[in-house]
Amino acid sequence: MKESNLENKLQKIDEATFQEDLLHWFHDQKRSLPWREDQDPYKVWVSEIMLQQTKVDTVIPYFNRFIEKFPTVEKLAAAEEQDVLKAWEGLGYYSRAKNLQYAVREVAETYNGKVPNNAEHLSALKGVGPYTTGAILSIAYGVPEPAVDGNVMRVLSRILMINDDIAKASTRRIFETAVKELISHEDPSGFNQGLMELGALVCTPKSPACMLCPVQSHCQAFDEGVQLEYPVKTKAKKQKKLAYFTCVLQNEQGEFFIEQRPNEGLLANMWQFPMVLKQDVDEEHLEAWVEEKFQVKIKEKQKLPGIKHVFSHVIWDLDVRLFEIEIEGDSKVKRSMLKLDELSVYPFPVPFQKLIHSLT
Repeated sequence: MKESNLENKLQKIDEATFQEDLLHWFHDQKRSLPWREDQDPYKVWVSEIMLQQTKVDTVIPYFNRFIEKFPTVEKLAAAEEQDVLKAWEGLGYYSRAKNLQYAVREVAETYNGKVPNNAEHLSALKGVGPYTTGAILSIAYGVPEPAVDGNVMRVLSRILMINDDIAKASTRRIFETAVKELISHEDPSGFNQGLMELGALVCTPKSPACMLCPVQSHCQAFDEGVQLEYPVKTKAKKQKKLAYFTCVLQNEQGEFFIEQRPNEGLLANMWQFPMVLKQDVDEEHLEAWVEEKFQVKIKEKQKLPGIKHVFSHVIWDLDVRLFEIEIEGDSKVKRSMLKLDELSVYPFPVPFQKLIHSLT
């Protein structure tokens, strides 16, 4: 969208009335959420990272447990990474937790534990993009900076009838420009949170409650009856599907072998039962692969219920096999066998949490 076109659309909005209508609704109707109890920038930061790609109702118990365990920048900075991943277990997108701790350590070392209150220093921290920067600055410090997430883009795309594809990264700048023009300088925290709340509760993707919208009179799409045509968004690419054999190795003492995933890539540093792509090892050769790779002798084999897990860009289809084994020689398996109740201290991705549950 050309700047002149956006300017024309913004000129149709009575900024003062728009701000007043939005802020009055937000302060009257806002949800009671634990990160709204104060304006602690650390808590705002943690909540915003958790809320990326994750629903509010899912985040609330995780946030409460996380803050109880790591109540300050210093506590999180000093924690073991495995403890942080364990606290994040089940929330997904584990790189968020690793980046958060990395950035928090920088805050502890460089800024004496005080979360920076300017965009330059905040945005230089690992995992802190334009949205998180704007959210921390506006909510915790009262700085009129835009915080543009999916909810905000949906709301403003309808209010201003913005036809640009929100799936394109470049489009975010259009919405940031719009927020900078419209934001309340007296209450930037309420304004940004109000837009997000409006998108979450009223201006929803498929069935917006337009008759309950506090800014309906400002909405250009509603005025023309085309609100369901916004936002404009290209369809996401089809998710890649990966089929694995998952091998649960159990010895005579009822102990299980687990291994740690690589320190980079999907689910980095999390724990799992051994996996192998079906394209690399077929059913006929699976037992031989297990015996050779782990230096064990298979006594019995049992097929367990399969597990399917959907990530944002990939789908795992896990074909699970339980192998009762004898350990041969100095196999690494011998040093990594754990009782079922001992597995609880290790951070596992959701599909393996399900598998552990099925073994109890």
